Amino acid sequence: MGTSAEALLFHRVAGDVASLIERGALRPGDRLPSIRRLSRERRVSIATVLAAYTKLEHDGLVEARAKSGHFVRRPVEPVIMPPRKPRLALAPARVSVSSGVAALVNSMRDPAVVPLGAAAVAPELLPIRALNRILSSLARELSTAGAAYDPPPGLQSLRRQLARRSLTWGTALDEDDFVTTIGAMEALHLALRATTRPGDAIAIATPTYFGLLQLAEEMNLRVIEVPTHPGTGLDIDALEVVLSQAPVKACLAVTTFDNPLGALMSDENKNRLVRLLDKHDLPLIEDDIYGDLSFDGSRPRPAKAFDRDGRVLLCGSISKTMAAGYRVGWISAGRYHATIERLKFSQSVSSPTLMQMTVAEYLDSGAYDRHLRHLRAALASQVQRYRAAIATSFPPGTWVSEPKGGFVLWVELPSEVSALKLQSEALANGIAIAPGPIFSARQRYSSSIRITCGTPWSARMERAISKLGELAYAELRGDMRAAAGR
Repeated sequence: MGTSAEALLFHRVAGDVASLIERGALRPGDRLPSIRRLSRERRVSIATVLAAYTKLEHDGLVEARAKSGHFVRRPVEPVIMPPRKPRLALAPARVSVSSGVAALVNSMRDPAVVPLGAAAVAPELLPIRALNRILSSLARELSTAGAAYDPPPGLQSLRRQLARRSLTWGTALDEDDFVTTIGAMEALHLALRATTRPGDAIAIATPTYFGLLQLAEEMNLRVIEVPTHPGTGLDIDALEVVLSQAPVKACLAVTTFDNPLGALMSDENKNRLVRLLDKHDLPLIEDDIYGDLSFDGSRPRPAKAFDRDGRVLLCGSISKTMAAGYRVGWISAGRYHATIERLKFSQSVSSPTLMQMTVAEYLDSGAYDRHLRHLRAALASQVQRYRAAIATSFPPGTWVSEPKGGFVLWVELPSEVSALKLQSEALANGIAIAPGPIFSARQRYSSSIRITCGTPWSARMERAISKLGELAYAELRGDMRAAAGR
């Protein structure tokens, strides 16, 4: 065989192996076939395979280990690309995501499952002991507390503390502007009831928290999904197109560190959003549940700070910063306040008094701001650790968000990977993740997943991320084998 023929052969062998690495059929750390084995399988000389492997080493794809063979090299400085912005679809869609959420909800009940699915902060990062001490003290000292209903607008001392904190949000709300609720989900439910009727269409970001889509589904609302940029949030230009062409009754948005992208809208865009809705005489339902979790210690202003005529319904809770199980939330509803009070009474009569009293006393003590400083720093560190692990464990072509606050990551895998199948395989291995289709009314994001970083990094978390990477690679290999068989 001539020299040119030999060169053609080893380039072909090297190219085939490089293609397998690039597509994920061979992943970092995998051992390549021995030189003799590949020589037999490809029916080429040992010298040809050795030349191919040498070229792969030179290209940085493969490394030789003494007495062990050749292995796919692990990337030293992985590049993580941001997720891509989805396209706009103007037609309203009926929502059907509840069945897809069931597996995730069931996994939350099993402490043996690695909690990468639900957007929750680990108990050790929250002031649970301090809150429980206050609760215990209140129960002893006020022996009849909680015996009577505390009808809307809710406990005055808590509403007074919320009014004081609103100054740190860049607003100046009064205690009478708030109605306390059973978590932020009740606040959002009340807001939708106050502003829409069954069959109405609402504008909502995509991807978005599946709980918001479940609310729309249960209330028989149709959804128009507005694209969200992973860094800057809701696309105001796209929303303007929607409002000019579709009969929308309300806009529902998470403007600060949204879930699942972690996007933060600028003050300019929040102001522009409110002005756009003013123009169309539409309400904005704003979920501000992640507002206190900025990594840099700042407190971004909600869109409510730019509200001039009371059309923004601001919803929040302590679920992500203090104690999800306390179920303490609130809504500042502006022009809809009286309607919200009426709906709150008809829906749940009142919120639990002792829980409200506990949160009010904790806020009054000044401990919350000290706690926030530690929590923000911990979450910022955890998010970076999880991102780095994903970069080194997941297949090439994986895109991941880079939030500036909160504690969730949005991961787009190669299109051959099914998020729902990956969820099933992960659960079989004791790992919970949230599959992309449940974050869209149209069941988009079939190859995306949300990973929660609320649990401190540990060997257990490292093993779970590594296992997810293995499962994703296995899916890629299966898809390639299926394609080769066609």
